[in-house]
Amino acid sequence: MAKINLLPWREALRAEKKKEFITLICVVLVAAVISAFGWDRMLSSQIETQNDRNSLLKAEITRLEKQVAEIKELKKRRQDLLDRMEVIQELQGNRPEIVRIYDEFVRSVPDGVYFTKMTRKDDQISLEGYAESNNRVSTLMRQLDASYKFTEPNLTKVQANDVLGEDGSRFEMKVKIVNTPVAQGSPSETAEGDT
Repeated sequence: MAKINLLPWREALRAEKKKEFITLICVVLVAAVISAFGWDRMLSSQIETQNDRNSLLKAEITRLEKQVAEIKELKKRRQDLLDRMEVIQELQGNRPEIVRIYDEFVRSVPDGVYFTKMTRKDDQISLEGYAESNNRVSTLMRQLDASYKFTEPNLTKVQANDVLGEDGSRFEMKVKIVNTPVAQGSPSETAEGDT
């Protein structure tokens, strides 16, 4: 048995195992390349899908931002209109106020007193005028104080002046207007509306 040569058999086995090993490596490399390519395609598909979602979200956000801007503009317009309506209602409500003020002046001013200048600033009226005597100025102040429309008459200046006689005087005074709440309608309008 010592004469049997096993070397070609071993070399054939080695060559066959080497061939199997190279084939296995090639199969593993091909499988790895296919897996890597599949993984890359899957990730690219997911990234593309996410990018599509992101662009859709951006478009929706832009559309919603435009709607929010339009809503803000509409709210601003609404507030402007409400402010205008309030001013108009206030003016409508205060329209007869100046008539009431002059009417109350007519009732409060005694004979022998004449105004040359009336200036209104907020709720205060500055008066300048002439009186036949200082007693007439005192009567004017008492009647203004007793009026429902005026309060706190304050005489700021009195000078002797003979325009209205030898006891005459020129005066300056300030008086405050009492703000009365504006009625929604006169009693006659309310009575007519009820019938």
